[in-house]
Amino acid sequence: MGKVKRSKEEWIRRYVSFVFILFIIAFGTSLSIRANLGSSPISAPPYVLSLIPGMTLTMGNLVILMHVTFIIIQILLLRKDYELRQLSQILVSFLFGFYTDVTMWMTGYLQIPSTLPHTIGYPLQFIELLIGGGLLAFGIACEVRCDSLMLAGEGLPVALAKFVKKDFGKVKICSDTSLVVIGVVFMLVFFHHWDWKMIGVGTLVSMFYVGFMVRIFAPHITWLDKIFIPASERKNEDDEEQIVRTEEDAVPFIITIAREYGSGGLMLGKMLAKRLGVDYYDHDIIDETARKLGYSTEFVRENEQNISNSKLWELIFTDKSIPVSMNPSHDDAIFVSESRIIRNLAMKKPCVIIGRCANWILRNDKKAFRVFVTSSCEDAVKRVMKNDGLDAENAGKRIEQVNTGRNNHYFQYTGRRWTDARDYDMVVNTSALGLEECADIIVDCIDKRVRQGK
Repeated sequence: MGKVKRSKEEWIRRYVSFVFILFIIAFGTSLSIRANLGSSPISAPPYVLSLIPGMTLTMGNLVILMHVTFIIIQILLLRKDYELRQLSQILVSFLFGFYTDVTMWMTGYLQIPSTLPHTIGYPLQFIELLIGGGLLAFGIACEVRCDSLMLAGEGLPVALAKFVKKDFGKVKICSDTSLVVIGVVFMLVFFHHWDWKMIGVGTLVSMFYVGFMVRIFAPHITWLDKIFIPASERKNEDDEEQIVRTEEDAVPFIITIAREYGSGGLMLGKMLAKRLGVDYYDHDIIDETARKLGYSTEFVRENEQNISNSKLWELIFTDKSIPVSMNPSHDDAIFVSESRIIRNLAMKKPCVIIGRCANWILRNDKKAFRVFVTSSCEDAVKRVMKNDGLDAENAGKRIEQVNTGRNNHYFQYTGRRWTDARDYDMVVNTSALGLEECADIIVDCIDKRVRQGK
């Protein structure tokens, strides 16, 4: 991804902010535990051990020991490739352990009594679990935005992913699962029975819910940059952005097309490019991304937008809890590269860009005209049967598979629904209007925009 260049003042701001963000993460974790439905995966081993009768170490002490162990494993795995900056994880571990004890004390009175009737107790427990998980997710989203340090609990799967040369998502799931298994072993060894208050339904809910909420929060906390970046540097960035905008003003329009599979969106895009006399970009973006990242075009094509439901579960469980600059994920690398290519294209000349979340990437670009293309199921099936050589049944399955992958991909990077009309300037139905009329309408809109100077 490349090294991030920042001034000393900005680094200090980010480190100080991280100290406060770490407290939010600890508070959310402790509040979730107080729901008595089970701890989060990464908290399972220290939480179970802290409940052993006669244990002299606090949960915070045990968290520190676990995190220091994680750091030692990282160093042993990566050796000379271990970044010295990440040694700061040791200080972070001690601080997080301290915060854990403080927040466990603060939330002590919020523990749901087991004497309450189930009709009252269970709803209160789930409400507290969701509030705690929400706070934890907000803290993680802020940690990612801060992009300065990370907890050793996240550093370990990153190191493992680099060592075994596997995708971070898969390694993170294995890592979290292993921590839960270790917690279960401790529970059975020291307590000789399963206790759902230690590891239970709350553990499973946390694995899904926290990841889901991180993706909801992430697009809405860009305001944190005002805290992280000094005002003088923000002004310089604003000046540079103004220069870029002046250059962009020479580009009258950009058309982005998101389309359901089989809707004819691809044909519509080519038709618009020909009528307007502009360039058309689809697989060109894949080729350029592959070249920049050193991947094959086949690899990028398979991974860029086709995220299955099983892959989405993997992405949710991994909760994007580390910054992209530290994340070896192929999916993130592809998305970042394609986003840069799309922004560069939008600066150079008018064009038509197909798919790849271009509508979202250019959402703040006033010259972008964002179109979503849909059609009837019958027409979509006929197109796919003709283009892909499939029978009706398999064409229908193919349409569902591709649309699901595109929807999951869009949600992964925007936290929004791919078919939400609010993310587009126009939604056209090629079955109701026909490709020619859809093209006529869009061209007419573009002509009016250009004449009005918008």
